[in-house]
Amino acid sequence: MLEYLPPLNDHNLPYPDTIHPIVVHFVIAMVLFAVLCDAIGYFTRNPRLYEVSWWNFFFATISIFIAIIFGQIEAGLAEPYASVEKTLNLHSLLGWALSGIITAITGWRYVVRLRDPKELPVAFLGVGVLLTGLVFFQVYLGDLLVWVYGLHTVPVVEAFREGSLQ
Repeated sequence: MLEYLPPLNDHNLPYPDTIHPIVVHFVIAMVLFAVLCDAIGYFTRNPRLYEVSWWNFFFATISIFIAIIFGQIEAGLAEPYASVEKTLNLHSLLGWALSGIITAITGWRYVVRLRDPKELPVAFLGVGVLLTGLVFFQVYLGDLLVWVYGLHTVPVVEAFREGSLQ
């Protein structure tokens, strides 16, 4: 069965480069922009920004599941060494948690939008601030995985293949 799979390249991937970071950056941008639009719309009393926020949350909800699929594939192919496992597991767990949190927030935003598209509860802004904190922590973990632990970088893949990393 394995002979039908494409060979892994020097990044230990069956495709040219990692896809997860590309997709996840869209999610990060959409979530942060949605929260920013809600805050600016609330304080300037500009309800048109609530519509921008809604659509950003909507597309972020779809995109986070695509990011998670590629994240899980790439995490499985990373062959993490012992010192990276804890960070990778926390990053994966928080990614799945964020998918549920963003989905719930988008659902709540939809209900708020149906009831009165020109009003936004203050509690929603507070949740947006908490969501922003979680997103920043998740970005920090992802940065550790790439820039500190070097997952899917050529030198780390080569070191792992040579048996230098365990």
